[in-house]
Amino acid sequence: MQVRLLGPVDAMVDDTPRTVSGLRRKAVLAVLALHSGEIVSTDRLVDVIWGDRAPATAPNTLQSHVSYLRRTIGVRNVIVARPPGYELNVPGEATDVEAAERLIRAGTRTADQAYGRSCLRTALGLWRGRSLVDVAGLSWLHEQAERLEHVRLVAVRALADVRLALGEHTQLVPELDQLSREHPLDEHIYQQLMLALYRTGRQSDALATYRRLRSMLREELGIEPSPALRELEGAILIQDPALDPAPPPIEVAVGAGRPSIPAHLPPPVRAFAGRAAELRRLDDLLAGTAETGPAAVVISAVSGTAGVGKTALALHWAHQVADRFPDGQLYVNLRGFDAGGSVLDPAEAVRGFLAALGVPVERIPADLPAQAGLYRSLLTGKRVLVLLDNARDAEQVRPLLPGSAGCFAVVTSRNQLTPLVAIEGAHPLALDVLPTAEARDLLACRLGADRVAGEPDAVDQIITSCARLPLALAITTSRAATRPGFPLAVLAEELRDAAGALDAFDGGDPATNVRVVFSWSYRALGQDAGRLFRLLGLHPGPDIAVPAAASLAGIAPRQARVLLAALARTHLLIEHASGRYLFHDLLRAYATELTHDLDSEADRRAAVRRLLDHYLHVAYAGARLLQPFRELIDLEPALPGVTTMSPADAEQAMAWFDIEHPVLLNAVARAAEDGLHGHAWRLAWTLSDFLDRKGHWHDWVVTHETALAAAHRLADLRAAARVHCGLGRARAQLGRFADAHAHFRWAASLSGQLDDPAGQAHADRSIAWAYSQQGQHWKGLVHALRALDLFESVGDRPMQARALNGVGWQYAQLRDHGQALRYCQRALGLLREVGDRFGEANTWDSLGYAHHHLGEYQEATACYRRAVELFRDVGDRYYEADTLSHAGDSQQAAGDLDAAGRSWLRALGILDALGHSDAERVRVKLRRFPRPPQLLGPASPSHLDAGSLTAP
Repeated sequence: MQVRLLGPVDAMVDDTPRTVSGLRRKAVLAVLALHSGEIVSTDRLVDVIWGDRAPATAPNTLQSHVSYLRRTIGVRNVIVARPPGYELNVPGEATDVEAAERLIRAGTRTADQAYGRSCLRTALGLWRGRSLVDVAGLSWLHEQAERLEHVRLVAVRALADVRLALGEHTQLVPELDQLSREHPLDEHIYQQLMLALYRTGRQSDALATYRRLRSMLREELGIEPSPALRELEGAILIQDPALDPAPPPIEVAVGAGRPSIPAHLPPPVRAFAGRAAELRRLDDLLAGTAETGPAAVVISAVSGTAGVGKTALALHWAHQVADRFPDGQLYVNLRGFDAGGSVLDPAEAVRGFLAALGVPVERIPADLPAQAGLYRSLLTGKRVLVLLDNARDAEQVRPLLPGSAGCFAVVTSRNQLTPLVAIEGAHPLALDVLPTAEARDLLACRLGADRVAGEPDAVDQIITSCARLPLALAITTSRAATRPGFPLAVLAEELRDAAGALDAFDGGDPATNVRVVFSWSYRALGQDAGRLFRLLGLHPGPDIAVPAAASLAGIAPRQARVLLAALARTHLLIEHASGRYLFHDLLRAYATELTHDLDSEADRRAAVRRLLDHYLHVAYAGARLLQPFRELIDLEPALPGVTTMSPADAEQAMAWFDIEHPVLLNAVARAAEDGLHGHAWRLAWTLSDFLDRKGHWHDWVVTHETALAAAHRLADLRAAARVHCGLGRARAQLGRFADAHAHFRWAASLSGQLDDPAGQAHADRSIAWAYSQQGQHWKGLVHALRALDLFESVGDRPMQARALNGVGWQYAQLRDHGQALRYCQRALGLLREVGDRFGEANTWDSLGYAHHHLGEYQEATACYRRAVELFRDVGDRYYEADTLSHAGDSQQAAGDLDAAGRSWLRALGILDALGHSDAERVRVKLRRFPRPPQLLGPASPSHLDAGSLTAP
């Protein structure tokens, strides 16, 4: 929920506007929103809304207005009565003002100009007109409206500065000219306009603009233009080369880096035939954009019944025209009709697109509107093909539609997506079943023209039995292809028999008739393959690996691999990656139907329990490798038949989590839905370190909210305390510190009720970390010391060691470097004793920081060198690069410029390979470096050893 103030005052709940009527009601909401998270007294509200004319009944009327707002917004506890007044209680960014100010800060502080442009454009897109337009008649709110309009103007100027730096002079001229007329005495805007005109070769117009401003300033204010403007006029007169746009910065090419052009289309269907008219229609739409230059993005909405070949058509065409989209191709399966219920959230899809476009996870905004705005900004001026497959409705699609006129979007759905056609101007393309001739071509493509021509009657019968649906034809021909000498007439007869057995289900709908083919194919399976096919309908999706399938069925992995391969050969499954299988959603629905018809409830529950046991036990083993000294949780033994395995090391654990990431998210939700609440919270707990390291903080929040509900259902206070701690860290990573501290307080309170000092210690350590992230190091130190005392009291030596480093770090941030060294040295001894290499690496980094700020640069370099070695040993490449960057700073301060340059180059190589935004900070250091990077020696991976750091 968010209150919108940058325009008419209203509230957005789940992306739906809630209109508020009445001036005073809107004013109450606006005042509370502008003081979000604070108590606004009744007297203050009355004063703002009524001023000196407040009637005696004003407090009662105010209470009535608050009741109205609560009903209208419809969110529980959104406005809370807290003496002496009321508080707007909204987690995260309560208003569009907060979102805009955050984006403006990010856009003006970053060194990445393209990213800054995206942030500022997204921020300005939040304005829907003049701020507080319908309540600005009230004195205090008028002042706030003026303030917000000034914020808007500052953002407009900042965006123009960034765009000038990026060379967008031609596009800016008409925009700045209009702005100069709206703000006729704003020298900053005139300065930008003069520069844009000059850089587009319009020197005389630039000088005329200066004269226009000078004349107005003299007439209106009796003053001359500022010295800066007079200097600019002089520079334009002499055509000073300093006014020319700066050349693009020379990039230091190190490491493979992240590909800048996404190419994410799945492989096309191997045997495609027909659909000539539909392909021509898509070609015509694309040709129209090339000839006329579209005014807006072109959207084609491909609709049709399940199994009619929408995805096959879209992919076939997309591969044919991919080379006409030089800026890349984006694809996502929205799982709109997944029988397992795992419909893809638009926010998750947008985040995936942003990552594909090179946006580091820590730069992805927290809320969907800002994410969608950033996504569209990144596509501005580019030519990208966007394929949105299997959409449920227009609302799921809208945030994913590009805004750039050079882009082309293809959306497939079983629904007609009428709102997309009516509002976004999409071009509808409805797919029917194949014409008989094209169905025959498809069979010839798959079975060979001679075989099809040799049995025309049988072919016609097969086509009729398959209702001319491509999916049904593909399944049928897969059986025929495996028996090349088998008469097609026999297959046709088998299909007729199957149709007779399912007459009761035939409603004349091709999607219903396709069950004939499914039933026929299913009955041809052996008993074991048939059982596995049914049970796969219980899997939450989107895909499954061999060990998980083995656990689901309670069989050995070797047997599962054989059965899965058999299902793939008959087109009942798709092996989309080596050893990983997925369903067409229609087949998933059929498998789910079969398992509910043929397998007992006890068998189904046991299968789901085995599946979740598999994921939980493997994930727990992986989590222990990622964080060996994390607190333990109790796991029940896995059921018989579960395939359990442990990754060999932390790197392998991360790889497993990466691959299974979407499955594990669905598994947490499935466990909660099935009442397996212990599995739900434990599985979420095991994911937290992976999600944190990879920056999947939104997923961390979602899984832990599910986990918290599960812990409450179990009345398990200890589990709830742990989950609150994790949820607080996830919220803090998203910058929502008020929410984070609330969760940490809950964790501490529950641990206190349980008389669990270790739990309290973990909560205090988390609070200290959050305060450190906020720059409130005195508060952080208090909680870090408390955590240390508690860990010492329970004898938890690994956590005591990490707490010592935490205290040392807080002291270092407070510039008490002597105390920092003492605590970190104590931590180092204990960390070595318990064998915590990751904690030891962090502590060496803290020691390096303290020595550096004491001016002991050689000692700092030695500490950083040891930290680099350890971070590499434990496989944490980001912290390896971060420490190398710090080492370069110390080496530069010590006067060893060659060593500093090498350290920064190595840091840059790693950060580029990771696609991390910190790479830009290192580039800035190298651009300011006094000697060319190529003179520093090689920076290839073979040279990236810690020993190259200068020793003291």
